[in-house]
Amino acid sequence: MKTRAEFLREPTHQIRFVYLPKHTSWLNQIECWFSILTRRLIRRGNFTSTDDLKQQILEFIAYFNRTLAQPFLWKFEGFSDPE
Repeated sequence: MKTRAEFLREPTHQIRFVYLPKHTSWLNQIECWFSILTRRLIRRGNFTSTDDLKQQILEFIAYFNRTLAQPFLWKFEGFSDPE
């Protein structure tokens, strides 16, 4: 596996592989955002068409960015070391 790791770290490649633990994944941030969108807009919304849904989502994003956006507080403190 050493040669594979060296290959993946080669700086001349167009694609860069970065390995992160699952608990630090950017997907967690996306899941938080979609949870907010679902709870504050989609569940309570009344949409007449897909274009209406799209427009309301874009308006919510603009509103959220103006008034509510802030960094997510990440509370993960690591896994305990089993002895």
